[in-house]
Amino acid sequence: MNKNVYISSVSKFLPNSPVENEDMEQYLGLINSKPSRVRRIVLKQNGIKSRYYALDKKQKITHTNAELAFRSIQKLFPDEKIPEDIDVLACATGNPDQLLPSHASMVHGLMKNRPMELYSASGVCLTCLQAFKTAYLSVLSGVSSKAICSTSELASPTLLSKNYEEEYEHCSQVGKDPYMAFEKDFLRFMLSDGASSVLLSDKKSENGISFKVEWVEMTSYANELPTCMFMGAELREDGELTSWKEFESRELINRSVMTVKQDIRLLKPNIIRYWVDHLEYCLKKYNLDPKDVDYVIPHVSSMFFYGKLAEGIEARGLDLGTNKWFTNLTEIGNIASASIFAALDDLSNSGKLKENDKILLLVPESGRFSYGTVLLTIESSV
Repeated sequence: MNKNVYISSVSKFLPNSPVENEDMEQYLGLINSKPSRVRRIVLKQNGIKSRYYALDKKQKITHTNAELAFRSIQKLFPDEKIPEDIDVLACATGNPDQLLPSHASMVHGLMKNRPMELYSASGVCLTCLQAFKTAYLSVLSGVSSKAICSTSELASPTLLSKNYEEEYEHCSQVGKDPYMAFEKDFLRFMLSDGASSVLLSDKKSENGISFKVEWVEMTSYANELPTCMFMGAELREDGELTSWKEFESRELINRSVMTVKQDIRLLKPNIIRYWVDHLEYCLKKYNLDPKDVDYVIPHVSSMFFYGKLAEGIEARGLDLGTNKWFTNLTEIGNIASASIFAALDDLSNSGKLKENDKILLLVPESGRFSYGTVLLTIESSV
């Protein structure tokens, strides 16, 4: 197929003012009125210096997830007016505002521009590329001329202390160590809020640069590995999940079933090895010489894994060293599915890019170990 597809605009929206490390619990609250014992440990490892919350200090939500997405979509356009010629809206998030209706429906409801085709991708970080590929293939096939891929996360309300206090209190009453322990508490200081969007078109941007989409590749290893990151469930000893639907209402509170959790013991030995496996597969499949890549944008949850990924790539002898890497993680935090296009937006505005530069986007997902890679080429305006 000879048709070209371009990212003709990219944007991000970060709510309110940046929150520094020492101020985090002013927004998230103290569990049982006590400062977290793991906060400093987590922050030392993840390297994040500031992040954004769609919360005020009274722990009230200032923006819904749909509103975050809508604001980033508006910023795709110079006058923030969404035009009438958009054919497809593909939305990605790990935590929509509601179970039903779909997240994309709620975002479209805020856009109010015209009837269009909608897609909602749900999952963890890789949901961004799932939505992106849907929009990309729609334009590539000729079915549509313009498509928006929106990615947004509103994690902070699930990280509030009120969602954990009942569990801590219950455990102390029965003389047990808190069930949550490190596996739940540490994520409170890893995740934050924000949104990003890209406009995909069969034509280049009339102003500035465009990103030609060369290919999009994704691989799931759920056939080989158990669940690692989950929400609205508990992990059983056999590695499967017990759904929130099977718990009594009081258990949902006492066991913090609706908070996000991650099995660190499963994450560390697998996340990098399978990620580099996927990357090598992509390079081979598309006959891409790593030496031809000018920039690499890796979505990493923390700077700890930034270093581990660099070591894994170097061990395979791939010429994709950190001298080619770009990240804004330490400044804007880990906004999960919204991270990769938020970083692309900052790189786009850096003034560093030039004609024919090649950019690799690398996205992992620890939900059940899935990975995605995109190759972009810079082309100037028509």
